[in-house]
Amino acid sequence: MLASSHGVPPARQPERSNPESHFRLVTVLIACWTWDDVCVFYWWTKMTLGMTLKIVFRPRAWGVKNVPRRGPVILASNHLSFSDHFFGPLPVPRKVIFLAKSEYFTGRGIKGLISKVFFAGVGQIPVDRGGGVASEQAIKTGLCVLADGHVLGIYPEGTRSPDGRLYRGKTGVARLAVESGAPVVPCAMINTFEFQPPGTLWPNMRIRPGVRFGEPLDFSRYHGQQADGPLLRTITDEIMQAIGKLSGQDYVDIDARRAKTELAAGGGSADPGGADPGGADPGGAGSGD
Repeated sequence: MLASSHGVPPARQPERSNPESHFRLVTVLIACWTWDDVCVFYWWTKMTLGMTLKIVFRPRAWGVKNVPRRGPVILASNHLSFSDHFFGPLPVPRKVIFLAKSEYFTGRGIKGLISKVFFAGVGQIPVDRGGGVASEQAIKTGLCVLADGHVLGIYPEGTRSPDGRLYRGKTGVARLAVESGAPVVPCAMINTFEFQPPGTLWPNMRIRPGVRFGEPLDFSRYHGQQADGPLLRTITDEIMQAIGKLSGQDYVDIDARRAKTELAAGGGSADPGGADPGGADPGGAGSGD
């Protein structure tokens, strides 16, 4: 060690913290999580955050008894708000696994890390919604969840409603029901569009959000069959009709993403004509666009 001109060793400089190295370390630790770790984090989050949500927002729930307590179940819900992720599964005494859009898991920096930690911790599975091969992979992922006896949450519309109405469901939910034999429990989010409309950050404290569960729909009679397009469309429409009865929403027979595009372009209400452009897409992305 070099000495100073006075014979006294120079003071040791403190090591500077490297935020980037810390970020990489946390990312590695997350990658090492096991499914058991995720399950523990899910119930810990549901207990702590769930209690806070109940105290602060006083959410309502109806028909929870309609959700089977064991075995594979498809929870098919309308999608009105980002807050649906919290208030939909909140009263269900089982773990609900949603297929979430992959963007929640691919963000960069601290914000991206927090998003990845949270959505992985609450049991959401990233899927690519690009269509085609990506849609098939999403179907396979959903079938694996059901084969393990879990509750699979799905938004058949494929994205959040742009105006509070109920839009045409994508037939992926029907494929999941037919190929798995699992019952479909229709689920309706109530008042969450007014509680936290798309594009807003802070909820309206004057609105009480809610969720209503309907009686299970049984499509097991089709299990093992090679379902064609018309059959899948019929099953999907039956599921959407059940959701609509629970929610009281006006139904629009067009794709929700198409409606978003037309509304954004200032075209007003979209023409309900046209074919279903997303037949194979399971529409299970977490909060949509």
